[in-house]
Amino acid sequence: MGQFRNVILCADDFGLADGVSRGIVELAEMGRLSATGAMTNMPGWRRAAPNLRPLKSRIGIGLHLNLTTGSPLGPMPGLAPSGTFPPLKELLAKAVRRRLDPAEIARQIARQLDAFVEAHGADPDFVDGHQHVHVLPVVGPVLIEVLKERGYAGRLWLRDPSDSPASILRRSVGRNKALIVKSLSRGFAGRAHAAGFRTNKGFSGFAPFDLSVPAGRIFEEAFSHLGPVPLVMCHPGYVDDELRGLDPAVESREDELKYLKSDAFGEFLKERGLRLASTIA
Repeated sequence: MGQFRNVILCADDFGLADGVSRGIVELAEMGRLSATGAMTNMPGWRRAAPNLRPLKSRIGIGLHLNLTTGSPLGPMPGLAPSGTFPPLKELLAKAVRRRLDPAEIARQIARQLDAFVEAHGADPDFVDGHQHVHVLPVVGPVLIEVLKERGYAGRLWLRDPSDSPASILRRSVGRNKALIVKSLSRGFAGRAHAAGFRTNKGFSGFAPFDLSVPAGRIFEEAFSHLGPVPLVMCHPGYVDDELRGLDPAVESREDELKYLKSDAFGEFLKERGLRLASTIA
């Protein structure tokens, strides 16, 4: 048997809507993804969390820290005075100007971690962020400090959503998004390593602004020019009314789900010599 290269394929947004959670569970049971991140502030998290328990030893299950969708767990008068998280554009503006309250962010992170453990019955295997909020100024350093205080250093890993410029520029899909996120992620991996946390080294899976690009093409690009410890993100799921009320770009989720379930994806992995791994070695 030839040598296989390990890569984490992580489905984001578990708990966002029942259709998304159901699709992720089906893929995990098929062995077509190796990790998923949970949005524990969303109502769908508690409904769907029991479906992850049989998968604990098969996939990585982590916290998908959320500061832009739905409502916070507990009051956040600074960031969410109306009781609803702001859109990413507003959060980003406050973060880059250092106008977020670190103590308020720390409390929200703690509540989302508590909600994860309470419903899942175990600590997260990793932490990442919805729309990559976990690496933003203020948020990133606070997250690392909260996790360190809880004794998670050396026990879980963190997602670094950046990649080398060469790898990003050699992929024709999602290039501009990748470059923006790389810029926002500057310094995150270094701080994580200094605090005792492992991170992936190599990140891809950005969807294009052009929603007509086929899912197969998106994944072909995402699994190319991989870093030394690569992670590919994806956003599969079934479309339902709950999802339509939260996300304007829904059809791509079913396209991703269909492709990841297909024989074509299984053959693609074999041809590339890739094996889906659930954690960072």
